[in-house]
Amino acid sequence: MNYSIDDSTKEFEDELRYLKLLSKQFPTIASASTEIINLQAILNLPKGTEHFLSDIHGECESFKHVLKNGSGNIKRKIKEVYGDTLSENEIKSLATLIYYPEQKLEIIHKQEENIEEWFRITIYRLIEVSRKAAFKYTRMKVRKALPKEFAYIIEELMHRGPEEIDKEEYYSEIIKTIIKIERADEFIIAMSKLIQRLVIDRLHIVGDIFDRGPGADIVMETITNYHSVDIQWGNHDILWMGAAAGSEACIATVIRICARYANLDTIEDGYGINILPLATFALETYSNDDCVAFKPKMENDIICSENDIKLISKMHKAISIIQFKLEGKIIKRRPHFCMDDRLLLNKINYEDGTINLDGKTYELIDKNFPTINPQNPYELNNEEKELIDKLKSSFLNSEKLQKHVRFLFSNGSMYLKFNSNLLYHGCIPVNEDGSFKKVKIGSSGKSYSGKSYFDRLEILVREGYFHKSNLEAKLYGMDLTWYLWTGPDSPLFGKDKMTTFERYFIDDKETHVEKKNPYFKLEDSEKMCKIIFEEFGLNPDTSHIINGHVPVKSKKGESPIRANGKLIVIDGGFSRAYQSTTGIAGYTLIYNSYGLLLVSHDPFESTQVAIEEEKDIHSTTMVLEKEVERKRVRDTDDGEKLIHQIKDLEMLLDAYRSGFIKEQ
Repeated sequence: MNYSIDDSTKEFEDELRYLKLLSKQFPTIASASTEIINLQAILNLPKGTEHFLSDIHGECESFKHVLKNGSGNIKRKIKEVYGDTLSENEIKSLATLIYYPEQKLEIIHKQEENIEEWFRITIYRLIEVSRKAAFKYTRMKVRKALPKEFAYIIEELMHRGPEEIDKEEYYSEIIKTIIKIERADEFIIAMSKLIQRLVIDRLHIVGDIFDRGPGADIVMETITNYHSVDIQWGNHDILWMGAAAGSEACIATVIRICARYANLDTIEDGYGINILPLATFALETYSNDDCVAFKPKMENDIICSENDIKLISKMHKAISIIQFKLEGKIIKRRPHFCMDDRLLLNKINYEDGTINLDGKTYELIDKNFPTINPQNPYELNNEEKELIDKLKSSFLNSEKLQKHVRFLFSNGSMYLKFNSNLLYHGCIPVNEDGSFKKVKIGSSGKSYSGKSYFDRLEILVREGYFHKSNLEAKLYGMDLTWYLWTGPDSPLFGKDKMTTFERYFIDDKETHVEKKNPYFKLEDSEKMCKIIFEEFGLNPDTSHIINGHVPVKSKKGESPIRANGKLIVIDGGFSRAYQSTTGIAGYTLIYNSYGLLLVSHDPFESTQVAIEEEKDIHSTTMVLEKEVERKRVRDTDDGEKLIHQIKDLEMLLDAYRSGFIKEQ
């Protein structure tokens, strides 16, 4: 930036105003120069490791274990340091200690005869592993990650160099003193958690944290405390977000799914939501109905008594009928959703227990509808209205749920562009020819497609949760949030319809079919991927699309890698409900400075087995892409920001030296 004395353009004045603000942070030539040197050095560090997961579906134990082991990243670091000197069992023991330090130390204390010697050896090993994990970061970044209690000590030990032989006694004395004053346990725990923190620079969750599994609230609590994370909303996440906003249809659907999988504990114990009113209503309304078609699926080793199963079945049916009524109200008030084919309660012949669909009559499995008025089937009766009001109040006043959903809003989005990767959960609605489908949103009838459709949806979902003054805007946002769960052009759902009613009430599987959007037939096309990259402003030659949502049937030969490596589907079956279909227990993706690694995982037995038997998840790693030259920070999105900062600082230096701004 070279100023001349007659510079008086508005552009110059704006730049000068900005530089004056910047000068408050860097008030001297020396401070600005130091920062330039620092940023320039950071640009040449290896890029941090990114970790991609999707479709966790409440499987908190598997999720936490994969997070703790960094999809095998910690064991790789141990092998890089000690692969030639430690046995496989010793490597396994050290890895288990790093994953579960508190629990493993309890066992060690009972087993080790010379605990002080074990402490000494282990601390030295942890220091070496932490040094390996930290080498790609600046000292400042590592310092910020250090546990406050041991920050000074860890920093001293981690930065011990080979040339510091004369200080060996100094370092040895530090470790000896830690053991002597009985702080070794706490120090090992701190070191282990530091290593977990350092092996992953950023976590990406490509949707579907909630439903099916027993611990979605635990997964969310873990994520909210994670050092760097982003979330691309999935259809199951958006459902809970709508429920937290107060959408009655979303609330009913959330409860129905939890009842279907005997997972009501997530609602009651996890989020403190009172569902006793539902139990009371169900027992009274369906006292003489066994609700056989609504018997819960027991997929998570859940043990229920026969009486509990009967109660859950009644609750399941009661909330399902309420859900169908509430959905009908939305469909009727939003005709542009084009979901009239989902209005089914008015198609039932309540006298003979049949339903007519597409000109064909089907006998219903369950013919007992005590709460439905055939003349006005979508109207809630007084008891149902009272019940849904109570449930809505519980959802709105669940402090923990609201905290987690606010985190989903602050750290989440419909899609993310990050380091040449495009992340979204499901699909981009397209026509049969691969062109982006135009979808009408709002009463104005304006259509959106591709990126603009995603952007508009996100704005409206946020309005549905955050809008307070404009009640109509809030209601529309909530209705659209429900639509994203189940609508025919929802990029989070990706099917023409959700056949929930048919699966409960009609035995003919022909009625259960849900037709996928053409996107899923075209996702193996490099041409389509190129069109998507261009739509989102990414380089087609260097970019990837990363999806979840549809489980990859590995045991049937399906590959998660599509379009010659341009698109990667990482839903491999974290949820136990899908593992019989996929044949594995999930995919995770690692993107480090050397390239892209796809990791497939075998089922996780339990945390207890992992600790006591030192049994890690067996994972298979496949190298998808290997960089010819190691990627540096300068090659990343963060690097691009740093380059702009350097240019701004160079302009500030020029302004100081030209006399336009005075040093402070």
